[in-house]
Amino acid sequence: MGVREEEKDNRPEVDLLLRKSKIVREGERALSLRAQEERGRSWADANGYRVRKVWKENLSAWSDVERPKYDAAMAAVLNGEVPALWCYALDRFSRKGAEAVVPILGKARVIFDYEDLDSMNERDRRWIIDRAENAREYSVRLSYNVRQTKNRQRNEGRWLSRAPFGLIADKVTRKLSPNREKVAGKTYCPWDLIVRIFTSIAEGVSARGLARQFNSEGIKSATGKGWRADVIRAIVIHPAYEGWLTVSPGGKSHKAPQLYYNPAGERVQVAADMQEMIPADLAERARRVLSGHQILPRKSRPGRPSRLLVGRLVCAHCDHAMRTEGKSYNCQMRAVCGDCPSPASAWCTAIENYVMMRWLARFTNTSPTDPLLRIVAERWDSLTRPQETKEHQDAIAAVKAAEAAIEQLADDRAAGLYAGAMGKHFPRLVQDAEAKLTVAQERAEKLSDHGSVDIAWLLNPLWTQRKWQDAGPELKRDLIGLAIDRITVTRAPKRGVRFNGWDRVEITWADGAADYAYPAFREGVLKDLWEWRPSAA
Repeated sequence: MGVREEEKDNRPEVDLLLRKSKIVREGERALSLRAQEERGRSWADANGYRVRKVWKENLSAWSDVERPKYDAAMAAVLNGEVPALWCYALDRFSRKGAEAVVPILGKARVIFDYEDLDSMNERDRRWIIDRAENAREYSVRLSYNVRQTKNRQRNEGRWLSRAPFGLIADKVTRKLSPNREKVAGKTYCPWDLIVRIFTSIAEGVSARGLARQFNSEGIKSATGKGWRADVIRAIVIHPAYEGWLTVSPGGKSHKAPQLYYNPAGERVQVAADMQEMIPADLAERARRVLSGHQILPRKSRPGRPSRLLVGRLVCAHCDHAMRTEGKSYNCQMRAVCGDCPSPASAWCTAIENYVMMRWLARFTNTSPTDPLLRIVAERWDSLTRPQETKEHQDAIAAVKAAEAAIEQLADDRAAGLYAGAMGKHFPRLVQDAEAKLTVAQERAEKLSDHGSVDIAWLLNPLWTQRKWQDAGPELKRDLIGLAIDRITVTRAPKRGVRFNGWDRVEITWADGAADYAYPAFREGVLKDLWEWRPSAA
């Protein structure tokens, strides 16, 4: 019994090379990988071989496709590692033509089962070359026909692949429209999520934060899994949601689809009705915010805080915000029974008086050239003229986005994106991008001239004091925010000790300057100068 097994194992070996394209084109009858393997094993048994290894490929055999398994199978037979290689048919072997088969003729045995050809048979050489060239010509013709058909369909505004999440493609026209069919068991539809994504991002919600919101609400993505920041980003930058046809550049940029331009260099509409799609201004604003070209001011929580420093105080030991409890500001982690190693706490009146005096002292000791004044002027302008400031910020952001678009065109050209047929559109794309930049610059310049900002009251100590004392609680909170971004508080050295702001408070000013401790102020000189009274709070 052992002798028979040894004799069986001593039969010459053969490898099987199996290939089937991922996409079976119309009119092409392709044998499955399983059927090919069965035929290969039958051939091996009938011709006294035993199968050593089966190389399986599920991809195209055209020249621009990497085929590591094909390369390994060829290396094995050419190096003599295996005596023979079996392949179902020449067009399954390669579609590169003669250049693929000439290296094996008379040097390595490759069996083409369908054509009944053997590369080591002298009489088969011409047949193998002819059949290989025929397979290549067929592929070239088929590729040309497919390319021409796709170009025609694209120029007609047809979506040729699976519709992006939130959209559906008409089965006949292949035009896109919003998917408003309710998600099973939910009160929303996929298009509702798309609108929410664009709106939220445009309002300043981060992609990561929005993904967390979706996941906390149990909303699933297109794959049925949780949301990620990169998935939301891919939606925001996709032109299809505005109604424009796109093409994928391939490679590492496959998640950044490019607008498709017809032979006339025009964008092609793919939406059945552009009015149903995401408005262009909303999409542009969302992309500007997402890319960082437009920074939005922080939104306040619903309802104004009741205390002066809410939203600016931070516990030094756990970096969490401090909130009010009774008459004190307390570390939020301690308030919710969290794990803070040394929770900070401060009496509201004491720390508020200290911060107010430090705020006044900073401006008393400043000069007209202090960088802080420029920041305060911008914030005061936003506070007193919010609508004008918002329009100007939008215009500045549009300029940055237009500049970035021109830079991206240059980078894409350097990377070879416009080396082929797209090259004829490059001059027009540059011209359009430069025109868009010019319009954005003109609008920004026009909006920037809306009058000077009056902050003279900050340059006169008596005016500053009067402005502060006349202000109500809400304005005082806003005035604090003009110059102070963050107030870090450490824990008192022991319980019941009198509050000492110089030892326990670190103020982060808007210009990033050091937390100056003015000696004159600390010694009480400034206090006498201002005739300070705690009741002024």
